Amino acid sequence: LLCGRYEGLDERVIEARGLMEVSLGDFVLSGGEPAAIALIDAAVRLLPGVMGAEETLEEESFEAGLLEYPHYTRPAEWCGRAVPDVLMSGHHEKIRAWRKLQAEQTTESRRPDLWAAYQKRTANAGQSQKKGRAS
Repeated sequence: LLCGRYEGLDERVIEARGLMEVSLGDFVLSGGEPAAIALIDAAVRLLPGVMGAEETLEEESFEAGLLEYPHYTRPAEWCGRAVPDVLMSGHHEKIRAWRKLQAEQTTESRRPDLWAAYQKRTANAGQSQKKGRAS
């Protein structure tokens, strides 16, 4: 990774070396180093064994095209705010359903672009399943 400073890299270097430019989003950083760290971290965590259990990656944000659900730790009540009852219930299916609903609501409110893509994907998947049953 070649990190630019201030105005970026000299265009001649980019052209001469056939470099591929990568953007992390629509914002400005002081240099390319923070972006390089984010890119390295995002890639390395996908390597087998880096995150521990494989299930960790399956539950991560964006795996299903949604932002992540809220997380709660101890104590069960903090400053008058309690952990949602469903999370304390021990009922794994209800917890999974709650997490999915929370992820959907969070994605819809914070990232309408991701929400639209998710809706399109899930609608297409539903149509594919219906076609498979009809055959």
